Amino acid sequence: MSTRNLSLIVILAVILILGGCACSGYNNLVSKDENTKGKWGNVQSDYQRRSDLIPNLVNTVKGAANFEQTTLTNVIEARAKATQVQINANDLSPEKVAQFQQAQAGVTGALGKLLAVAEAYPTLQATQNFRDLQAQLEGTENRIKVSRNDFNAAVQDFNQSARTFPNNLFAGMFGFKPKGYFQSEPGSDKAPDVKF
Repeated sequence: MSTRNLSLIVILAVILILGGCACSGYNNLVSKDENTKGKWGNVQSDYQRRSDLIPNLVNTVKGAANFEQTTLTNVIEARAKATQVQINANDLSPEKVAQFQQAQAGVTGALGKLLAVAEAYPTLQATQNFRDLQAQLEGTENRIKVSRNDFNAAVQDFNQSARTFPNNLFAGMFGFKPKGYFQSEPGSDKAPDVKF
């Protein structure tokens, strides 16, 4: 065998190995990208469930005499703002995820205030419908937490795969960009000041 033929075989072997790595890396990134999109769908579904419960809760609370109208208005407005923020699963950049999270934080804060104010209305607290809705909201908040944790785990898996060798060589070439995580809300690292 001549040196020319041997060189050709070595070059072909290197091309086949690199091509195999590229195909394997690409398929791996596609799989992890789709997993992340699926987890994002679960997050959106759980936030949608919460959004769907809010009108029922507001209508139940409206029945309580002299209930603070401002609190109800704040919940309705926060829900409206949050439903306007739509994030495409193909663009889960850190900025987009933060924008979505910020809109949902407004709903969380408004609902928290609504439920805190509702404590001052014993007749409302005694209503079975209100108690049922409150329990459903608590369950939904737990679902949201689990979905966000699952999403963050999928993002970590994807980002780690896209940034490690040799996938990092192909990730940029094929348009795979790092995805954003859900972060804790600003100030949540400090314990609330409770006064009696």
